[in-house]
Amino acid sequence: MAIEKTWRWFGLNDTVKLENLKQIGIEGIVTSLHHLKPGETWEIKEINKVNKEIEKKGLRWSVVESLPVSEEIKLNSERSRDHIENYKTSLINLSKCGINTVCYNFMPVLDWVRTDLQYIDSDGSETMSFDLITFAAFDIFILQRPNAERDYFPEVSLKAREKFEKMKETEKEELSYNIIVYTQGFINSTVVDNKDYLSLFIQALRKYNEMDKATLRQHFSIFIKEVVPVAEKHGVKLCIHPDDPAFPLLGLPRMVGTLEDLEWIISQNESIVNGLTLCTGSLASRIGNDPVEFVKRFSDRIHFVHVRNIQFLNDTSFFESGHLKGSIDIYEVIRLLLKELCRREKEGREDIYLPMRVDHGKKILDDFTRKSNPGYPLIGRLKGLAEISGLIAGVERNMTD
Repeated sequence: MAIEKTWRWFGLNDTVKLENLKQIGIEGIVTSLHHLKPGETWEIKEINKVNKEIEKKGLRWSVVESLPVSEEIKLNSERSRDHIENYKTSLINLSKCGINTVCYNFMPVLDWVRTDLQYIDSDGSETMSFDLITFAAFDIFILQRPNAERDYFPEVSLKAREKFEKMKETEKEELSYNIIVYTQGFINSTVVDNKDYLSLFIQALRKYNEMDKATLRQHFSIFIKEVVPVAEKHGVKLCIHPDDPAFPLLGLPRMVGTLEDLEWIISQNESIVNGLTLCTGSLASRIGNDPVEFVKRFSDRIHFVHVRNIQFLNDTSFFESGHLKGSIDIYEVIRLLLKELCRREKEGREDIYLPMRVDHGKKILDDFTRKSNPGYPLIGRLKGLAEISGLIAGVERNMTD
């Protein structure tokens, strides 16, 4: 049994170089073809360009994160059929290049959301946080989304108004830019970084005005029933990422946030390749969710793991608290995953090596002098990697004894 230690790498422009990663014990790389637009076909030539760079450093491209699902597919638009066909071709091409694990998500418009990218923890480290009142201020009073107040409890709307009225114009601009552009642009090549970004974002939201969760589920069902047979035939595992945070925002439908959601997703195609990316932090962001329960329920469907922890400040806000410290029982998550790998080995399954990456990290030490994408500092992630690696070694030793 083995948990493969992987690292998210953003290509040749990443300030963390591949040659550095092998020094710190990384075995597999998690990356994407960031220059291609969602809906485009990933050609073998383009895949191999990145793959060869990785292999030259003695590493392997372990997981694609992400092969993005286009908005056209989520909207089931006239172009959806073409984009699904391109997706299937991309899966085949990845398989031909020896890459067989694909992480994706089905979140409309926004991939992930934080309201403060410079939250200072009690130890002086810098991390990220989400505050519902701040987000409501953005939604109701900056975006001025029609009927947005209906989506919040009255006390949240009232506090959001108070917060908005105290905000400077520069603070409003920074909040909007961080939510719409800064946290999205390095993972989504369709994000526009210009003076019109706010109006373009509002236009994107309007396309979902008439869509509810049931309709989004229908569109997902069309997609997954098309792509799973292709993935299965070519030996590719698909692992959907939970919504982040795991509850509806901006009036948009979301469908990957609860145990019932995952059960429904699996019911759309019972093939084992129709699986889950276990992101502990995303799942825990919904009050009432326990990532441990997700591992227990879906252990045989987990094909990729994101380990991170969060700490709730109150019922409306949380921050990313490091990898061992927080609201999640990371020890039990790791123990159950290793137990699952033992079970797979006994059953003769081939997928006994589970790729795992420490997700996000707090800025510490020299991270403050380095340029990095939000959530992806070098030293903070290295600290998390060391902590989780030690935890894995301890649990493995205990299981062996």
